[in-house]
Amino acid sequence: MFTPEALREELAKPKQIVVTTHHKPDGDALGSSLAMYHWLKAKGHAVNVIVPSDFPTFLDWMPGRQDVIIYTEARESSDARIAAADMIWCLDFNGLPRIHAMADSVRAASALKIMIDHHLDPEGFDDYRHWDSGAAATAQLVYDFIVNAMDDHNGITPEIATCLYTGIMTDTGSFRFQTTTSLVHLIAADLIAQGAKNWEIHEHVYNSYTEARLKFLGFCLENRLQVLHEYRTALFSVSREDLTRYNITTGDTEGLVNYALAISGIKLAALIIDRTDQVKLSLRSVGDFPCNEVCRDHFNGGGHRNAAGGNSNEPLQTVVKKFKSLLPEYKTRLIQ
Repeated sequence: MFTPEALREELAKPKQIVVTTHHKPDGDALGSSLAMYHWLKAKGHAVNVIVPSDFPTFLDWMPGRQDVIIYTEARESSDARIAAADMIWCLDFNGLPRIHAMADSVRAASALKIMIDHHLDPEGFDDYRHWDSGAAATAQLVYDFIVNAMDDHNGITPEIATCLYTGIMTDTGSFRFQTTTSLVHLIAADLIAQGAKNWEIHEHVYNSYTEARLKFLGFCLENRLQVLHEYRTALFSVSREDLTRYNITTGDTEGLVNYALAISGIKLAALIIDRTDQVKLSLRSVGDFPCNEVCRDHFNGGGHRNAAGGNSNEPLQTVVKKFKSLLPEYKTRLIQ
């Protein structure tokens, strides 16, 4: 493993750098990546942000978004950039399967691999690691990396502050999740002081619904929400026909699971969606209920204690039935 001092020495010389993040990037993934993009460019490096897939349109406004390369739309040139890179910065993921089709190219690259992340159980592909599973967001760790590990608080420009604030805001549920510590608020305050316009960021992310997305939300609340009071659990199950009916695009289902968790007395919420290629699960919980264990042990996934995801190749209703069948096993932890 490289030390911060050794990494500083490497960064003192111009490099060819690729920055990447996980499949279907969210606000933390893209915010962290673009913040690092701006910081590295300011240091004189040639930087490409290459993401494995498309991402929500409500993030299109972010500084630097116009320079983001979507791997599936430019595979050949992206592979060439990855192969030629001196460094590959891996943000908001700690296992190469999370970058899907990019995984083989990144694994085969001779580049120095730097990981900044807050998810459990790192795979170990990295040469330098700035990792803390207790952090609220990877954007928090990017801030810590720049300000403390690299001793460059002056390097936090308004563009970087905007990207990092977006990442922290979205991964903390607008600063309401348990991971929102006093330190997180202090960092957010500093980012505002460095130029992040918090009110504009909230407006871009949360007040940019399409009419179809709002109608889809109403449809799901009326027709796809099930509440299992015996297990203090609520879930949405969404079919591919539902997605087609409302012309749902990447990011339109984000946050839907939180409506199930908002019901008084509910401790566990699930969103189960048929994405055609796979059925995807998103779990959220309050208190000490371990979403990550459920996803890891039963749905090929993982994540954090209160927020995790998984997938299955079985039909939607089979996955829903399986999820419900697990609840008696966890009943004591759900009702306590």
